[in-house]
Amino acid sequence: MTDLFGGAAHYYARYRADHGDAAIEHLAGTFGPDSSVLDLGCGPGTVAIPLARRVREVTAVDPDEGMLAEGRRLAEGVPNIRWLRGDSTMLRELPPFGHVVMGRSFHWMDRRAVLAELDELLPPDGVVALVGPGRDPGEDPWEPVMRRVRAEFGVGAMKATNSFQATGEHHDDVLAASPFSDLSSTLYERRLTHNVLDVIGLQLSFSYSTPAQLGDRLGAFTEAVRNALLESNPLGRWEHGKVTEVLIARRPAR
Repeated sequence: MTDLFGGAAHYYARYRADHGDAAIEHLAGTFGPDSSVLDLGCGPGTVAIPLARRVREVTAVDPDEGMLAEGRRLAEGVPNIRWLRGDSTMLRELPPFGHVVMGRSFHWMDRRAVLAELDELLPPDGVVALVGPGRDPGEDPWEPVMRRVRAEFGVGAMKATNSFQATGEHHDDVLAASPFSDLSSTLYERRLTHNVLDVIGLQLSFSYSTPAQLGDRLGAFTEAVRNALLESNPLGRWEHGKVTEVLIARRPAR
């Protein structure tokens, strides 16, 4: 299992926006209160923790032990989450589950292979749910500045074989050609506010600019980000809309 997010767990949990209550309620209503759900690529529990309060149990799986440790810390007092180290190549080794949810983790996977295997493992009414940015999310208002800083430090997006980054094929197109081709999409929009510290922390949560990736350049990188952001926007405050898509994929009715 490749360590893509070394040192990023704290920043991921603190600075990545959650999906909002409405999206979590949508997932919970789809799965049902007596459901057993696999959160595959759970990170620090962004979905697993709020979802666990609404379903019978969640198995939260991630390849990064730092993410799991952060999730366990944040989930103190939530008894019905099982935290396991693993990835999408180990589905048959996991405890049984009735539904599966994935966030941004899905874009790192060999998506067609994962969906084919889930078709063998999920019960007939099992649902595959994706939660995250929609098909055309646009870019954050600070992104033009960040592109320049990333180029200066020689960091950029990483690609996994057959992933979204490698092929450019959108998740809904992959799902439409899979056994789970009966799709429904719901969008939820919120207004968010970020300051300079938020944007710096967000950069340190990305796979290509984690503390482990930056190494001894970490201090220089964060200072360069701070200076560039304030030069672009001296107020150091950004308000913008964020859209979360809940994409529910079922097998077609026979």
